[in-house]
Amino acid sequence: MINGTVEEVTFRSDESGFQVLQIEFEGEPVTAVGVMPKVVAGELVRLEGVWQVHPSFGRQFKVSGCVSEMPSSTAGMYRYLASGVIKGVGESTAERIIKKFGESAFDVIENEPERLTQIKGLSQNKAEKISEQFVSQKALRNTMAALQEYGISPTESMRAYRAFGVSIDEKFNENPYILCEDEVGMSFERADGIAARLPVRPHEMVRIMAGIKHILRHNLGNGHSCIPRNKITAPAVSLLSCSEDDAEIAVDNLISTEEIIEKELGGRAFLFLPKIYQAERTIAQKMKMFCDYPPESIYITDELMHFAEGNLNLRFEGKQETAIKTALEKGLLILTGGPGTGKTTTLKGIITLMEQRGLKIALTAPTGRAAKRITEITGIEAQTIHRLLGAGYRDKGKAVFQKNERDQLDIDAIIIDEISMVDVTVFAALCEAVPIGCRIIMVGDFDQLPPVGAGNILQDIMAWGKIETVKLTEIFRQAMQSDIITNSHKIVKGEYPDTVSNDNDFFFMHEEEKELARATVLDLVTRRLPNAYGFDAKKDIQVLCASHLGEVGTLNLNISLQSIINPATPKKKKINRGGFELREGDKVMQIRNNYDIPYESLAGEEAGSGVYNGDIGTLKAIDFRNSVAQVVFDDKIATYPIESCGDLELAYAVTVHKSQGSEFPVVVMPVLGVPKPLKYRNLLYTAVTRAKKILVLVGSEPELRSMVDNNKKAKRFSALKYFLNE
Repeated sequence: MINGTVEEVTFRSDESGFQVLQIEFEGEPVTAVGVMPKVVAGELVRLEGVWQVHPSFGRQFKVSGCVSEMPSSTAGMYRYLASGVIKGVGESTAERIIKKFGESAFDVIENEPERLTQIKGLSQNKAEKISEQFVSQKALRNTMAALQEYGISPTESMRAYRAFGVSIDEKFNENPYILCEDEVGMSFERADGIAARLPVRPHEMVRIMAGIKHILRHNLGNGHSCIPRNKITAPAVSLLSCSEDDAEIAVDNLISTEEIIEKELGGRAFLFLPKIYQAERTIAQKMKMFCDYPPESIYITDELMHFAEGNLNLRFEGKQETAIKTALEKGLLILTGGPGTGKTTTLKGIITLMEQRGLKIALTAPTGRAAKRITEITGIEAQTIHRLLGAGYRDKGKAVFQKNERDQLDIDAIIIDEISMVDVTVFAALCEAVPIGCRIIMVGDFDQLPPVGAGNILQDIMAWGKIETVKLTEIFRQAMQSDIITNSHKIVKGEYPDTVSNDNDFFFMHEEEKELARATVLDLVTRRLPNAYGFDAKKDIQVLCASHLGEVGTLNLNISLQSIINPATPKKKKINRGGFELREGDKVMQIRNNYDIPYESLAGEEAGSGVYNGDIGTLKAIDFRNSVAQVVFDDKIATYPIESCGDLELAYAVTVHKSQGSEFPVVVMPVLGVPKPLKYRNLLYTAVTRAKKILVLVGSEPELRSMVDNNKKAKRFSALKYFLNE
C-alpha cells in the first residue's frame, strides 16, 4: 500500500476508469497505473496493489484498489476545482469560489449550491449542475472504496456505478446479486461468495431468485432464448440447495416483479429474460410488417436479366434467376445453399440490378471477417451489423445503437450475409433500424451451426414460410474440382467423405492416439504446411476444435502452438491470464462484446469504439506505462486497458462454434476424442466449409463417420416461431 499526493494525471479513460498517475510518495515520484475513481492533481490517495518493473519505464505501482481523500486546504481545493474535473469550472471560476467561501467551499457546493449564485457568472442552473457533478464524483469514490472491501475490482465497480448510479451502495447491500446483471457481468458463484461476507446476509429468497435468473442467463449461452418452466426447478434445486417449493415461489416472485416473463406457447409455459422476450417479439412484429408492406415491385424482364449476365460475364441457372427475380420483384428473400452452389454469383446479380435502379444498398454481416469476405466478393464495402447500427454508446451501462426505430437507416435495400449466425438481440436491433419498404435479402447456409448466442433466426423464419426461400443445391462444375466442396455436400447428405484420395485440397490423416494426433496437428501447422505451400502459420492456418477440453482441445493446443509460433523472449512483453500468457505477437480472440474499447479504422473510416465476441486479431503491443495494449483486427486497431485484456484468449486454435462466419486459407481439425454432445453432423460440416484452400482432418475414421451419421441437431428452445404465427 502507498499513500501520496497526485501530481499529474498523464492518461485517463472516462469510460473504463483506467488512469496513469504521477504521485509523490515518500518524497519520490511514482507512476501508478490501473482502474480508479476519477482523481485529479492535488488529491491525496491511498493505493493498494503491487510493484512491477517495466523494461522501458522502470518501477511502477499496479493499482488494485484506490481510496482518495478530497483536499482540505484552500490551495488543494483550488487545485481540484481548477483541474477541469467539473465541467464549467475553470481556473478563474475556481479562484472566485475559493476566495468567496474558503475552506467551506466543498460543503457549499455539495449542500448549499444556491449560494454559488453569489459569484458573478454562476446562474442557478449552472450552480445546480456544478453541485450534481461534485456529488456524483464523491459518490463514485465512496462506491469504489466500499466495493473494493469485498474484492470487487475497480473495473466491476465502474460498471456497477454506471449501471445503478449513486444508489449502488444501498442496492448492493440489499442485494449483492445485482452484480450478476449483464451490465456488470459477475458470475453468480462469485456474487454468492460476496453475499456470504456481508454484515447482514440477504434473505434466502433473494438468493434463490438471483439463482433462477442466473440459470436463464446461462442457457442463453446454450442457444435457448427461453426455458420450459418445468425444466428450471431441477437445476435450481441443484445449484441453490433449495426446496422445489422455494424454487417455484421464486419463479412466481420474479414473474410478479417482471424480472422474468412467463408465456404459454403451444400449451406449455415458458420463462424468458425480458430483453430476450422483447427481442423475439420485436423480430416477429417487424417481419410481419415487412411482409404486409413490401417494397415496390421491380419487374425483371429478360432484357434486364441479360444486362446483368453481360455485366458479370456469366449466365444464371434456373434457381439463381428465381432468386434474383424474387429479390427485385417481391423485395424479401432468403437465399441459402452450401459452398459451390452459386450464392455469390446470385448475390452479384441481385446487386447489379439494384444498382442499375439506383437503390441505396447496405451490405452487412455479423463479424468483421464475414464483412471483409462479402466486400471482397461483391466489390461493395460491407460493415458488421454493430458498426452499421452505430454500437458503442452506453445508457446506464447498457449498449445501445445510434440507428434504431426513431433514427432508421437511410437505405432502399439491405443484404445480410451469414444470417445463420446472428442472435436474437442483434437481429432485433437490426430489424428496428430497417425502414418499412426496404428490400431485405438474408443469405446463409441452412446446414451450418446455429448462432453462438440465443435464438435460431434462419430456421425459424424459414419454417414460418411467409418469406420466399430459394435453396441452391446444384454444385457448379468449377466448384466440383474442389474436394472440400464435394465432401462437404456428401457430409450434409449423410454420406462419408473421401478419406483416401488425399491429392487435392481435402486430406485425412489417420491417428488413433490423442497424443499422436496432437503432435501431428502441431507439426502440420508449424512445419509441414508452411514448408510445402508457403502458408504463414499464424495468418493463414487456423486450427478448429470441437471442444475447449481434452488433449486435442483448444486450451491444450493453444499453449503448445504458442510455444512454437510465438515463444517467450526476455524483450517480449506479456500479460498473465490465469492458466496462460498473452504475449506481444500472439494471435488472439475477443470472447465477449465490449462496447467501450476505442479503435482506429484501418479502412479509412472514422474512429469509434467496440470489439465483439469472435473477433480475431494480433496482440501488437503492450504498454505498461500507460496500462494499455493494442490489438490489430482485420479492419481496425483497438486500444485495450490492460484489465480489459481479460476478454482476450489465444486463438491459434478456436472452437468450430467460434469460427462461424469466417473463412481461412487452411483449416486443420482434430477429429478424435470429440465429446458426445458435440459429435454431430452440422458441426463437422461447419468446420469443413471454413476452409478456402486446404482442409486437413487428423484423427479416427470411425469417429469421423459417427459424426456424419449423427444428424440430430442440438435442440434449441425459441419462441420466435410461435410469435411469427400468432
